[in-house]
Amino acid sequence: MQTSPSRDFAVGLFVLIGLGALGYLSLQVGGLSTSGGLVLHATFEQIGGLAERAPVVISGVKVGKVTKIELSDDLRARVTLDVDRKLELPTDTSASIRTAGLLGDQFIELQPGAEDALLAPGGEIGMTESALSIESLVGSLVHDADLGDDGEASE
Repeated sequence: MQTSPSRDFAVGLFVLIGLGALGYLSLQVGGLSTSGGLVLHATFEQIGGLAERAPVVISGVKVGKVTKIELSDDLRARVTLDVDRKLELPTDTSASIRTAGLLGDQFIELQPGAEDALLAPGGEIGMTESALSIESLVGSLVHDADLGDDGEASE
């Protein structure tokens, strides 16, 4: 079989493009990012099953991710968010931990406020709403169902 320099070049170029695409997709699926965005912090009483790399959304649109979860000095969960640098979030923006579906993954939903002043890089989101605990809801439902109108256990 006779070798052709142009065919060998085309095959090599095709293989390099394929490897580049595979590397790019691996980084995207793995959640690694090459550029930093606007880093914000929020403190919650209870984070439930929130994990690092969980999405951060505004109106259902993904605008960032959770990069770090740690325990603060006052023994509350301090969550670090990395959101799109182009966002201009007011200082009265609130952060809530939500669940996708009934038993789905948890994510953080940001609700921008109406203040003129904007959050700076490294800023703190002051208004937060902690995760809803299914266990405590079921426990309170069972407890309330066992009590009659007079506050005593029903039979």
